[in-house]
Amino acid sequence: MRVQVAIVGGGPSGLLLGQLLHKAGIDAIVLERKTREYVLTRIRAGVLERGLVELLEEAGAADRLHAESFTHNGVVFSSNNDHFDLSFDQYVNQAMTVYGQTELTRDLYDARERVGATTLFNVEDVVLNDLKTESPSIDCTVDGKSIHIDCDYIAGCDGFHGVCRQHIPNNKRKEYIKEYPFGWLGILSETPPVHNELIYSNSDRGFALCSMRNENLSRYYVQCDIKDGVDNWSDAAFWDELKHRIPEQFADTIETGPSIEKSIAPLRSFVCEPMQWGKLFLCGDAAHIVPPTGAKGLNTAASDVRYLYRALKQHYSHRDSTGLQHYSQTALARVWKVERFSWWMTSVLHRFPDQSDFDIKIQQAEIAFLQQNEAAQASLAINYVGLPY
Repeated sequence: MRVQVAIVGGGPSGLLLGQLLHKAGIDAIVLERKTREYVLTRIRAGVLERGLVELLEEAGAADRLHAESFTHNGVVFSSNNDHFDLSFDQYVNQAMTVYGQTELTRDLYDARERVGATTLFNVEDVVLNDLKTESPSIDCTVDGKSIHIDCDYIAGCDGFHGVCRQHIPNNKRKEYIKEYPFGWLGILSETPPVHNELIYSNSDRGFALCSMRNENLSRYYVQCDIKDGVDNWSDAAFWDELKHRIPEQFADTIETGPSIEKSIAPLRSFVCEPMQWGKLFLCGDAAHIVPPTGAKGLNTAASDVRYLYRALKQHYSHRDSTGLQHYSQTALARVWKVERFSWWMTSVLHRFPDQSDFDIKIQQAEIAFLQQNEAAQASLAINYVGLPY
């Protein structure tokens, strides 16, 4: 088999890249380790930057998003029972879009099927060959059958545990990792959101977040011990704990119900340098991870996709490889700014096991400063809605 671009990983970043390349007339194939049905069971983020929405529009996969999503014009910050609204409109001419990653992924799969783009599932034993030559290739098995794929370039969109990053030699690869000593216990419930904007809460009992997917589907989180398990949390225990961590105004009006999904996610900051090696280019979680505070994971993957897509389009349309040559440098410049913002949000809003009384007072002062200072609010708004590409 011969293609111009082979994409390893059929999550949202790989699908988005594949669809954009197809629309540009570039022959690309997507290889996914699991089945489509399995990928669509993953519950992930749902707050999208404008840049990602524009890429979905360009990919021809934004119709349902525009019909069913809703706009996110600000956030609520709280410290125990005190809270304040931070409006994006006051500082930036942009908003966020609330739309579940599962639905976005479904839309991209449907878009690829409509145009006849090739996606292979149940792909295993992936090996990348000859990355530093003009003739890279992939060997793999699909449903137990061996397949060889010749290509010009390979995009590694296969996540933190994927194989692509491991093909960059150890002596050429530097990985920066920060593990956080807590996780997020999250539930999805078929209940109306408690508020029309996201609520980020710092409390004496730990962090909490109130989010949503649509007018009848809500997503809630509480900080928990990294060693905790979902079996330790009944629905009633979760709702009780959430109510203790958010301001009374919202705790008194929240509508509770049975969870339809419950999970614990670890928090990690991670960056791999470089993000390219020969004809291999890493995108999304294969190259970097941020804690979910601030909703930057999928959005940062989208910025990688945009840089790589534009670089490949420039190469094939104009025989100009400048964008490809500088992909890693360009992507990492934005990645590290996003890592800083996500780290800051996490540090300000969570309780840490070794936190002193002084540290807690500093957190409270940071939130008070944000509440009272327009420059601080403008900085947060600029980062939250998404840095320019």
